[in-house]
Amino acid sequence: MKETAPDEALHSQITGEHRELLDQILDKWSLLILDKLCESSRRFNELRRAIPTVSQKSLTASLRRLERNGMIERSVIDTRPVAVEYRISTLGRTLQDLIDALLLWATRHIGQVQQARRAFDGNDDL
Repeated sequence: MKETAPDEALHSQITGEHRELLDQILDKWSLLILDKLCESSRRFNELRRAIPTVSQKSLTASLRRLERNGMIERSVIDTRPVAVEYRISTLGRTLQDLIDALLLWATRHIGQVQQARRAFDGNDDL
């Protein structure tokens, strides 16, 4: 009887729920939001300033998804006016090394990716 390799066994357990979670954590804005919240807790407008290209609507939607998935925590601060602060949760903190690794990989390899894109885009034979 053939034994299943550990990677094969792991991949066979991946479901639609796994893909949905990964899509939500690794989407365009969530990775950057998690990176910023790993540094420190922030209010909504602080996050907007830290990620200037995100729209208010996209930031709100990403924060809600991350909170729903237990990656971040939202707390209401009793001030006038009332403020909301977001912080990384214990569960979200477990992603910090992975986030750092992904961002470092992207920084180190963006030149190669851009070169591959140019080569692909220049190939009219497809």
